[in-house]
Amino acid sequence: MKINLKQAEFLIKLARKAIYGDLKKDEYKKEIGPLYEEKRGIFVTLHCYPKKELRGCVGIPYPTFPLGEAIIKAAKESAFHDPRFKPLDIREELDKIIIEISILTVPKEAIIKNENDLNKIKIGKDGLIISKGYYSGLLLPQVATEFNMQEKEFLEETCRKAGLNKEAWKEKDCKIFKFQAQIFSEIEPNGKVKKK
Repeated sequence: MKINLKQAEFLIKLARKAIYGDLKKDEYKKEIGPLYEEKRGIFVTLHCYPKKELRGCVGIPYPTFPLGEAIIKAAKESAFHDPRFKPLDIREELDKIIIEISILTVPKEAIIKNENDLNKIKIGKDGLIISKGYYSGLLLPQVATEFNMQEKEFLEETCRKAGLNKEAWKEKDCKIFKFQAQIFSEIEPNGKVKKK
């Protein structure tokens, strides 16, 4: 099910309330209806405002939780448990943070073993997951466009994110998955929401 702008605004408010710790049990289930219960992969990304620097990004790539629950979990993880950053100081920082949500399609395996297969990746549309043994890394679709990456570089950076050699995507035991995302972001903290 596609998410419309009104629903996205609601989900972003849900993420902000989850971070703030101001959620009342089940209050949002009534508001969002059946969409709340639909299992979806989700990422919540936090950016400092106005500089747009990354402040946290954590998600649940596979549809293992209902959407509302996934938003709440990912928002809290992004704010307080992204290992790249110190936990968010709610009093000092929350009103200076832009919240972005990415609602994912189910990842599907893509057979990409050499440079002739690179056209199977659509920059700006596809996100990537690379896994090999215990290693796994994910980059959202917007990462490739934000950093002006081409297909090969996008694969290499996803390998690095997984802790692998940048050429690991060519190896037989390395699996590549593609997914798409609906991406919505606040324009400013607590402000209007736009589709990206």
